[in-house]
Amino acid sequence: MHGHRVAVMIDGGFFLKRIRYQFPEIDAANPKIVANLIHGHALRHRYQLTGTDQNRKPIFELFDLYRVFFYDCPPLEKKMHRPVTKSAIDFAKTPEAVFRNQLHFELRRKRKVALRLGHLIDTVNWRLKPSVLPKLLRKEISFDSLTDDDFSIDTSQKGVDMRLGLDVAALSYKKLVDQIVMVVGDSDFVPAAKLARREGIDVIIDPLGQTIHDHLFEHTDGVRTPKRAAPPRRTTGEAARPLEVAPSIDPDNAADDVGPAD
Repeated sequence: MHGHRVAVMIDGGFFLKRIRYQFPEIDAANPKIVANLIHGHALRHRYQLTGTDQNRKPIFELFDLYRVFFYDCPPLEKKMHRPVTKSAIDFAKTPEAVFRNQLHFELRRKRKVALRLGHLIDTVNWRLKPSVLPKLLRKEISFDSLTDDDFSIDTSQKGVDMRLGLDVAALSYKKLVDQIVMVVGDSDFVPAAKLARREGIDVIIDPLGQTIHDHLFEHTDGVRTPKRAAPPRRTTGEAARPLEVAPSIDPDNAADDVGPAD
């Protein structure tokens, strides 16, 4: 018989944006280190408070990890010309593209990790950076003074939300897990969360320390962001440390500690 099972679903774009705020000690430019961080953070959601004993001491349970789902898009790899100087640029060779491809490679090698990739729309254009337009309107700068650095590439990803929704539906209808943890930062996940809750699944949101809107609490069963911390010294039979300071896990040595494969 399996114990309680948890699936962790991670919005890749959101996680990567939050690294420098939630994990400032991490080298966010190293794809192997970031992949270890993603895997280790998901594993920490296994340690959960499930009740109290007769002495009102907290009881913690080690959930079985069903799978970690990481949702992202392949990087832009088109060849284009810069908007002002018209010089050529190959986006496949940019540091961002190299990092993203290597990160996906590292995640594919992680045990219990399923990589779900959407796609970028074909139409890609340059646009003024949000900080530049107000300066133009206030006439602090002129169009003639604009440089390539005043523009950013305008891309949009497709298929990520759909894949998350399909995975939630499959997990819920087949009763494969007891709990779903969503590492997300916006309300796009709400329809999927509502479906899972109607099927009796416990839905937890992990906003990586970011403040969320009050209405999001209506469609989830709790908010939890486990912290990275060294494991405390404790004797046999002593209660585990609370989830907020759950033991730190070495992702490279955790392959045999995540339950049976499916």
